[in-house]
Amino acid sequence: MRFANSLRARPEGLLLSTAAEAITIRVQAAEAWDAVRVTCTLDMPVARIKQAAMTALLPDVERGDDYLVKLRGALIPNEGVTLAAAGVQEASTLLLTSRRRRPIL
Repeated sequence: MRFANSLRARPEGLLLSTAAEAITIRVQAAEAWDAVRVTCTLDMPVARIKQAAMTALLPDVERGDDYLVKLRGALIPNEGVTLAAAGVQEASTLLLTSRRRRPIL
């Protein structure tokens, strides 16, 4: 496991693939201040990773459409593209964040 994947991530990860070409990425939920490692392949759609991570990190959220996925600070506008097409690599971090800014109280 790369060091970047271990930063502030839950001890248990999500295993979405056991293929030889599987990579491990980190998905962080900004509002939950939590992250999870996801083992997956680059041919998986971003939407599948988002859904799995939201189930683990934001179980109370009913509408996944209320959240965006960002890579290196840039929005991934089409979540139907593969991770490879979005530019994801081994040890990348995807950020899940709300579409609407919320006030800090």
